[in-house]
Amino acid sequence: MDEREKLRRFRELDDAFAAALRELDSPDTAPDIPTGPPVRSLEEQETDRVDSEESRQRAFERRLRDLMHDYALPEASVSDLLQTLQALGRLA
Repeated sequence: MDEREKLRRFRELDDAFAAALRELDSPDTAPDIPTGPPVRSLEEQETDRVDSEESRQRAFERRLRDLMHDYALPEASVSDLLQTLQALGRLA
């Protein structure tokens, strides 16, 4: 690249930089800065995670009770089955 081309590119860059500074200084124009979704705190994320886990737990318990009712299984029998499955490593 020859010296004239370097000088031309430098002037273009300098002009663009000056225009950006003028835009920032102008009180009439809002900056065109892209923004993403609002940042959530770690507490909010943890609360959502706990709420989600509790919701899944309630849904599981509700489904289990419905199945126990449909198949007329006593709670003790289902408890024994779940303990056996857990002991065998088939249930986390």
